[in-house]
Amino acid sequence: MKLAILSASVGIAVAFTSPTNLATSSTPLFMSEVNDAVLSDTEGGVDAPPAVAPINGWVPDKSLPCYGLPGAISPLGFFDPIGFTKDMELSGVKRFREAEIMHGRVAMMATLGYIIGESTPTIAYGMDTHHTIANNQIPDIPGTVIFPFFLVINICEAVRANIGWVEPGLGPLFTLRETYYPGDIGFDPLGLKPAAAKDFANMQTKELSNGRLAMLAVAGMCVQELVNGKGILENLGF
Repeated sequence: MKLAILSASVGIAVAFTSPTNLATSSTPLFMSEVNDAVLSDTEGGVDAPPAVAPINGWVPDKSLPCYGLPGAISPLGFFDPIGFTKDMELSGVKRFREAEIMHGRVAMMATLGYIIGESTPTIAYGMDTHHTIANNQIPDIPGTVIFPFFLVINICEAVRANIGWVEPGLGPLFTLRETYYPGDIGFDPLGLKPAAAKDFANMQTKELSNGRLAMLAVAGMCVQELVNGKGILENLGF
């Protein structure tokens, strides 16, 4: 019985050995020699492949804040005084970054919308835009106009969810796909996305910085109009 098992093992080993090795090798290969060869390759500086494939040049590194995602800028560097991301797993960090960058993009558009909507002709007010209050514009827009507007928003959100999020029932809820980079939905009509990892991280950091500033700015605009009832440019003396 032992002889039969030994013969089968040798046959399997021969099946996965190249003909060159069979012709040139005259000594048996033992498991200890295989382990020694693997250890010597590792000690010799042969890098093992990363556990996660790079996404836009980013490879998650648990030893770094937010697993090495860009966005930590001077003078504060990595700023998380409340510790939202402390000891958080990768899926949670990616979800937080997705929320941050998407809210930043909306805030950047809203900042322009406040100023342009109060200072240019609009659907609700026509050419009479002097001292228009942006906070009061949405309730005055007809339903025939606001419904298609919100329909487009819902369609865009559905497309984004389909690209980046795991479908309900196929994994944990509120989980991003492993191959999805937070915020990268593939929309780049002007071809501005850099190919190099360093350039992409630099552009991502700039977008995050502008988005964070815009979130603070649009919140201030909203509160200011609620407090004194003046438009943004009117409040600035224009």
